[in-house]
Amino acid sequence: MITVRDLTVSYGQKGREVRAVCGVSFSFGTGISFGLVGQSGSGKSTVLHSIAGLIANWHGTIEIDGQLQSVKRHPSFYQNVQLVFQDSNSALHPRHMVETVLAEPALIRNLDDVDRRIEVALNEVGLPAGVRYRYPHQLSGGQRQRVALARALLLKPRILLLDEPTAGLDMIAQDGIIKLLNGLRSRGDISYLLVSHDISVIAELCDWVGVMQRGELVDVQRTAHLASGFEGLAPYTRILVDAASKYMPRHHTPTGAAG
Repeated sequence: MITVRDLTVSYGQKGREVRAVCGVSFSFGTGISFGLVGQSGSGKSTVLHSIAGLIANWHGTIEIDGQLQSVKRHPSFYQNVQLVFQDSNSALHPRHMVETVLAEPALIRNLDDVDRRIEVALNEVGLPAGVRYRYPHQLSGGQRQRVALARALLLKPRILLLDEPTAGLDMIAQDGIIKLLNGLRSRGDISYLLVSHDISVIAELCDWVGVMQRGELVDVQRTAHLASGFEGLAPYTRILVDAASKYMPRHHTPTGAAG
């Protein structure tokens, strides 16, 4: 479970600070997929990176599975919570074979049977075993994103933090990643916090959506409500839904609760 209360993130020197995130609060339970959507600069990725432990200058409360988080995280946090970056090219070392990239987190944590873990992780994301002997430049964008997911899944995390997981992919690769993520979550023991500027992607992948505007969380809705008209939606949410209406899925059955 993730609980965020009154999260505020500021940049700049004291007295000349700029607030990127202002008093954001939300929570969701195990097995739930929660999305944050908004335009570029709305603060959604800043929220995600604060939860991931990449940003130090935040104030408020971040709680993971009942454990309050400080700026400095316990090593176990990085096994239970894994971040998948938007740009798989920068996340994968260009001179390391996929096998080396996948083995690294297991070796850092002194896990045994690394070879089997690599095989299982590649199978989980639908990649053939031979991919482990290729370099990132020898893979398509969709395959590189699957490798990045395999690297995160290798440690069997309880929570995946996904930063624009379909950005920069063609429509076929994007559809493949969406199906993969929905399939992984169907096993019920993993939760997603996903950020995207594309509300149609959020609607495909998430049970709940939080709408960010100028650093504030202005709306929280079940994604099923997005395709059922504008009733009950905040004004800015209506704008996003209207802009993406032709791409929104017609049927989506959410589960769980958030707020």
